[in-house]
Amino acid sequence: MAQETLTLDRIDRVILHKLQQNAKLSNHTLAALVNLSESACLRRVRRLENSGMIRGHVCLVDQSMAGYPDNVFVQITLTSQQQDDLAAFEAAVKELPEVMECYLMSGDSDYLLRVIVKDARDYERIHSQYLTRLPGVDRVHSSFALRTVTKKTELPIRG
Repeated sequence: MAQETLTLDRIDRVILHKLQQNAKLSNHTLAALVNLSESACLRRVRRLENSGMIRGHVCLVDQSMAGYPDNVFVQITLTSQQQDDLAAFEAAVKELPEVMECYLMSGDSDYLLRVIVKDARDYERIHSQYLTRLPGVDRVHSSFALRTVTKKTELPIRG
């Protein structure tokens, strides 16, 4: 996909808002919601997709119902911050299905992960069998989330 600089107008912002709320909207319904013809609406959506602004359409699965009610936030410090070491760690962590998010951080640790688990015993398994064996890991600091206060999937689209 070509990454172009995109200027969004009010209609583009409404389209993005509506699709973030429900990606299954038909073009017919979306066009009616934004007061455009179906062809004009489809052109705008395709332009948003081609620019990379819309990266895909996903189905959000309930984490608890899928058997992973708990979130563990894991700070990982590596033994070295050389580019090859960071790349090796990042390639390996991408292979762990329970790691839902991984961020390279500034501050005390090198990475922050959000890991989904069934319970404490499940996390102990992931910790001992996978996290501590990732390339270059020096320290692992884990914190269980007690409760999710807010979790958003919709990004605010500014004008």
